[in-house]
Amino acid sequence: MKNLGEMFLAGGFFMWPILLCSAIGLAIVIERFFVLRTAKNVSKGDLVRKLKSSILKGSLDQALAIVSKTPGPLTNIVKAGLTAAKNGGGSEEVQTSMDAVALREVPRLERRIGLLATVANVSTLLGLLGTVSGLIAAFAAVAHVAPAEKASLLSNAIAEAMNTTAFGLIVAVPILAAYGYLNALAQNVIDDLHETSVSTLNFILTHKSELEKVSNG
Repeated sequence: MKNLGEMFLAGGFFMWPILLCSAIGLAIVIERFFVLRTAKNVSKGDLVRKLKSSILKGSLDQALAIVSKTPGPLTNIVKAGLTAAKNGGGSEEVQTSMDAVALREVPRLERRIGLLATVANVSTLLGLLGTVSGLIAAFAAVAHVAPAEKASLLSNAIAEAMNTTAFGLIVAVPILAAYGYLNALAQNVIDDLHETSVSTLNFILTHKSELEKVSNG
Protein backbone atom coordinates (compact mmCIF):
# COMPACT_ATOMS: atom_id res chain seq x y z
CA MET A 1 0.00 0.00 0.00
CA LYS A 2 2.91 2.32 0.83
CA ASN A 3 4.53 1.60 -2.55
CA LEU A 4 1.24 2.31 -4.30
CA GLY A 5 0.99 5.65 -2.51
CA GLU A 6 4.55 6.53 -3.46
CA MET A 7 3.87 5.53 -7.06
CA PHE A 8 0.78 7.73 -7.12
CA LEU A 9 2.60 10.78 -5.78
CA ALA A 10 5.49 10.24 -8.19
CA GLY A 11 3.19 10.04 -11.20
CA GLY A 12 2.35 13.71 -11.35
CA PHE A 13 -0.79 15.54 -12.47
CA PHE A 14 -2.35 12.77 -14.58
CA MET A 15 -2.68 10.49 -11.57
CA TRP A 16 -5.56 12.63 -10.29
CA PRO A 17 -7.82 12.28 -13.37
CA ILE A 18 -7.12 8.52 -13.31
CA LEU A 19 -8.10 8.44 -9.63
CA LEU A 20 -11.32 10.26 -10.53
CA CYS A 21 -12.02 7.62 -13.19
CA SER A 22 -11.53 4.88 -10.60
CA ALA A 23 -14.03 6.58 -8.25
CA ILE A 24 -16.61 6.97 -11.03
CA GLY A 25 -16.13 3.38 -12.17
CA LEU A 26 -16.41 1.98 -8.65
CA ALA A 27 -19.60 3.96 -7.97
CA ILE A 28 -21.21 2.68 -11.18
CA VAL A 29 -20.17 -0.93 -10.50
CA ILE A 30 -21.58 -0.93 -6.96
CA GLU A 31 -24.86 0.76 -7.95
CA ARG A 32 -25.48 -1.44 -11.01
CA PHE A 33 -24.54 -4.61 -9.16
CA PHE A 34 -27.16 -4.06 -6.46
CA VAL A 35 -29.82 -3.03 -9.01
CA LEU A 36 -29.25 -6.11 -11.15
CA ARG A 37 -28.93 -8.53 -8.23
CA THR A 38 -32.20 -7.23 -6.80
CA ALA A 39 -33.91 -7.77 -10.15
CA LYS A 40 -32.28 -11.21 -10.50
CA ASN A 41 -33.34 -12.35 -7.04
CA VAL A 42 -37.03 -12.39 -8.02
CA SER A 43 -37.91 -16.09 -8.38
CA LYS A 44 -39.55 -16.17 -11.79
CA GLY A 45 -40.65 -19.80 -11.42
CA ASP A 46 -42.36 -19.17 -8.11
CA LEU A 47 -43.90 -15.94 -9.38
CA VAL A 48 -45.30 -17.53 -12.53
CA ARG A 49 -46.69 -20.47 -10.58
CA LYS A 50 -48.55 -18.20 -8.16
CA LEU A 51 -49.83 -15.97 -10.95
CA LYS A 52 -51.14 -18.89 -12.99
CA SER A 53 -52.87 -20.30 -9.92
CA SER A 54 -54.59 -16.96 -9.27
CA ILE A 55 -55.55 -16.49 -12.91
CA LEU A 56 -57.02 -19.99 -13.11
CA LYS A 57 -59.16 -19.11 -10.08
CA GLY A 58 -60.27 -15.97 -11.92
CA SER A 59 -58.79 -13.77 -9.20
CA LEU A 60 -56.94 -10.90 -10.84
CA ASP A 61 -56.98 -9.03 -7.52
CA GLN A 62 -54.98 -11.83 -5.93
CA ALA A 63 -52.56 -11.86 -8.87
CA LEU A 64 -52.11 -8.09 -8.58
CA ALA A 65 -51.49 -8.44 -4.85
CA ILE A 66 -48.74 -11.00 -5.56
CA VAL A 67 -46.83 -8.74 -7.98
CA SER A 68 -47.31 -5.71 -5.73
CA LYS A 69 -45.44 -7.44 -2.89
CA THR A 70 -42.17 -7.53 -4.84
CA PRO A 71 -41.83 -4.40 -6.99
CA GLY A 72 -39.25 -4.65 -9.74
CA PRO A 73 -38.85 -4.62 -13.53
CA LEU A 74 -40.49 -8.02 -14.04
CA THR A 75 -43.40 -7.51 -11.66
CA ASN A 76 -44.00 -3.99 -13.03
CA ILE A 77 -44.44 -5.40 -16.53
CA VAL A 78 -46.72 -8.21 -15.38
CA LYS A 79 -48.69 -5.78 -13.22
CA ALA A 80 -49.38 -3.59 -16.25
CA GLY A 81 -50.83 -6.56 -18.15
CA LEU A 82 -52.94 -7.70 -15.20
CA THR A 83 -54.26 -4.17 -14.66
CA ALA A 84 -55.23 -3.86 -18.32
CA ALA A 85 -56.99 -7.24 -18.18
CA LYS A 86 -58.82 -6.26 -14.99
CA ASN A 87 -60.02 -3.05 -16.63
CA GLY A 88 -61.59 -5.07 -19.43
CA GLY A 89 -58.94 -4.35 -22.03
CA GLY A 90 -58.70 -6.54 -25.10
CA SER A 91 -55.76 -8.70 -26.09
CA GLU A 92 -54.03 -5.84 -27.88
CA GLU A 93 -54.49 -3.50 -24.93
CA VAL A 94 -53.02 -6.04 -22.51
CA GLN A 95 -50.01 -6.62 -24.76
CA THR A 96 -49.54 -2.90 -25.45
CA SER A 97 -49.61 -2.12 -21.73
CA MET A 98 -46.93 -4.70 -20.99
CA ASP A 99 -44.79 -3.63 -23.96
CA ALA A 100 -44.96 0.01 -22.88
CA VAL A 101 -43.68 -0.79 -19.39
CA ALA A 102 -41.02 -3.14 -20.80
CA LEU A 103 -39.70 -0.31 -23.00
CA ARG A 104 -39.26 1.74 -19.86
CA GLU A 105 -37.83 -0.98 -17.60
CA VAL A 106 -35.26 -2.60 -19.92
CA PRO A 107 -33.19 0.58 -20.48
CA ARG A 108 -33.15 1.11 -16.71
CA LEU A 109 -31.40 -2.24 -16.28
CA GLU A 110 -28.75 -1.38 -18.87
CA ARG A 111 -28.28 2.21 -17.70
CA ARG A 112 -24.67 3.38 -17.19
CA ILE A 113 -23.16 -0.08 -17.83
CA GLY A 114 -21.78 1.04 -21.20
CA LEU A 115 -20.13 3.99 -19.47
CA LEU A 116 -17.77 1.56 -17.69
CA ALA A 117 -16.05 0.70 -20.98
CA THR A 118 -15.53 4.40 -21.64
CA VAL A 119 -14.13 4.97 -18.14
CA ALA A 120 -11.70 2.06 -18.59
CA ASN A 121 -10.51 3.38 -21.96
CA VAL A 122 -10.11 6.91 -20.62
CA SER A 123 -8.07 5.60 -17.68
CA THR A 124 -5.72 3.77 -20.05
CA LEU A 125 -5.34 6.77 -22.35
CA LEU A 126 -4.72 9.12 -19.43
CA GLY A 127 -1.97 6.77 -18.28
CA LEU A 128 -0.35 6.85 -21.72
CA LEU A 129 -0.74 10.61 -21.93
CA GLY A 130 0.92 10.97 -18.54
CA THR A 131 3.80 8.79 -19.68
CA VAL A 132 4.33 10.76 -22.91
CA SER A 133 4.11 14.04 -21.02
CA GLY A 134 6.59 12.78 -18.43
CA LEU A 135 9.06 11.58 -21.06
CA ILE A 136 8.90 14.90 -22.88
CA ALA A 137 9.63 16.71 -19.62
CA ALA A 138 12.43 14.23 -18.80
CA PHE A 139 14.28 14.70 -22.09
CA ALA A 140 13.85 18.44 -21.85
CA ALA A 141 15.33 18.40 -18.35
CA VAL A 142 18.43 16.30 -19.19
CA ALA A 143 19.28 18.61 -22.06
CA HIS A 144 20.49 21.19 -19.56
CA VAL A 145 22.44 19.05 -17.08
CA ALA A 146 25.97 17.72 -16.99
CA PRO A 147 26.59 14.44 -18.92
CA ALA A 148 27.47 12.60 -15.70
CA GLU A 149 24.02 13.37 -14.28
CA LYS A 150 22.00 12.58 -17.39
CA ALA A 151 21.76 8.81 -16.95
CA SER A 152 20.55 9.00 -13.36
CA LEU A 153 18.12 11.86 -14.01
CA LEU A 154 16.72 10.22 -17.14
CA SER A 155 16.27 6.87 -15.35
CA ASN A 156 14.35 8.45 -12.48
CA ALA A 157 12.22 10.57 -14.80
CA ILE A 158 11.27 7.60 -16.99
CA ALA A 159 10.38 5.52 -13.92
CA GLU A 160 8.09 8.32 -12.73
CA ALA A 161 6.53 8.69 -16.19
CA MET A 162 5.77 4.97 -16.42
CA ASN A 163 3.89 5.10 -13.12
CA THR A 164 0.95 6.79 -14.86
CA THR A 165 0.62 3.96 -17.37
CA ALA A 166 0.79 1.38 -14.60
CA PHE A 167 -1.82 3.21 -12.52
CA GLY A 168 -4.06 3.68 -15.57
CA LEU A 169 -3.98 -0.07 -16.22
CA ILE A 170 -4.52 -0.89 -12.53
CA VAL A 171 -7.74 1.13 -12.73
CA ALA A 172 -8.82 0.11 -16.24
CA VAL A 173 -8.48 -3.68 -16.04
CA PRO A 174 -10.87 -4.27 -13.09
CA ILE A 175 -13.38 -1.77 -14.48
CA LEU A 176 -13.32 -3.49 -17.87
CA ALA A 177 -13.78 -6.88 -16.18
CA ALA A 178 -16.72 -5.48 -14.19
CA TYR A 179 -18.19 -4.10 -17.41
CA GLY A 180 -18.16 -7.57 -18.97
CA TYR A 181 -19.71 -9.17 -15.88
CA LEU A 182 -22.44 -6.55 -15.44
CA ASN A 183 -23.26 -6.57 -19.15
CA ALA A 184 -23.72 -10.34 -19.07
CA LEU A 185 -25.76 -10.13 -15.85
CA ALA A 186 -28.01 -7.43 -17.31
CA GLN A 187 -28.60 -9.50 -20.44
CA ASN A 188 -29.46 -12.51 -18.32
CA VAL A 189 -31.97 -10.48 -16.30
CA ILE A 190 -33.50 -9.05 -19.50
CA ASP A 191 -33.81 -12.52 -21.03
CA ASP A 192 -35.61 -13.75 -17.88
CA LEU A 193 -37.81 -10.67 -17.97
CA HIS A 194 -38.86 -11.25 -21.59
CA GLU A 195 -39.39 -14.98 -21.07
CA THR A 196 -41.55 -14.56 -17.97
CA SER A 197 -43.54 -11.59 -19.26
CA VAL A 198 -44.33 -13.36 -22.55
CA SER A 199 -45.32 -16.53 -20.68
CA THR A 200 -47.60 -14.55 -18.37
CA LEU A 201 -49.06 -12.57 -21.26
CA ASN A 202 -49.92 -15.73 -23.18
CA PHE A 203 -51.48 -17.26 -20.09
CA ILE A 204 -53.61 -14.15 -19.47
CA LEU A 205 -54.79 -14.02 -23.06
CA THR A 206 -55.51 -17.76 -23.13
CA HIS A 207 -57.74 -17.55 -20.05
CA LYS A 208 -59.16 -14.10 -20.70
CA SER A 209 -62.63 -15.45 -21.41
CA GLU A 210 -62.72 -17.18 -18.01
CA LEU A 211 -61.52 -14.01 -16.34
CA GLU A 212 -64.23 -11.97 -18.04
CA LYS A 213 -66.90 -14.44 -16.89
CA VAL A 214 -65.71 -14.15 -13.30
CA SER A 215 -65.54 -10.38 -13.57
CA ASN A 216 -69.03 -10.13 -15.07
CA GLY A 217 -70.43 -12.70 -12.65
